[in-house]
Amino acid sequence: MTRIFLTALVLASSAAAQTTPTPVKLATTPTVQVGTLSLDAALKLAAETVSNCAAAGYNVTATVVDRSGVTLAVARSENAGPHTVGASFAKAYTSASGRNLTSEMAKGLPSNPGLADIPGYLLLAGGVPVRLNNAVVGAIGVGGAPSGLIDEKCAVDALKTVLGV
Repeated sequence: MTRIFLTALVLASSAAAQTTPTPVKLATTPTVQVGTLSLDAALKLAAETVSNCAAAGYNVTATVVDRSGVTLAVARSENAGPHTVGASFAKAYTSASGRNLTSEMAKGLPSNPGLADIPGYLLLAGGVPVRLNNAVVGAIGVGGAPSGLIDEKCAVDALKTVLGV
């Protein structure tokens, strides 16, 4: 009986600790306009990301997707492993979809393990959202360095160089 009471108490307190989200305003028009990354920017970001990692001694692939997770550009260093193409896309897709760094999303796995079951998601560091005017307009995914945090740094540095963000 005590165990049931304690379990109920823990569940009630964790539910109370969650904050209520702000309501989302839905469109009232037949269509909506959204910003998305241009091909020109995507090509520059992919090339700069690979260049950044190459300068640090790593062979990587960088995939840049639009805000919906559709591929715009892929750059692969000549000696990057074949697995890096799929990994970079999955990281970019995950980041665009989740509107967050994949390294941050991965930290949420213990409390939300269902994230790992979303088709196409790869919750490893190396996915970086591209934000302009406070909106995610695309994402960069990088695969191939010995650490996803190195992959992430190459993309973050490319964003600073190419877009100044």
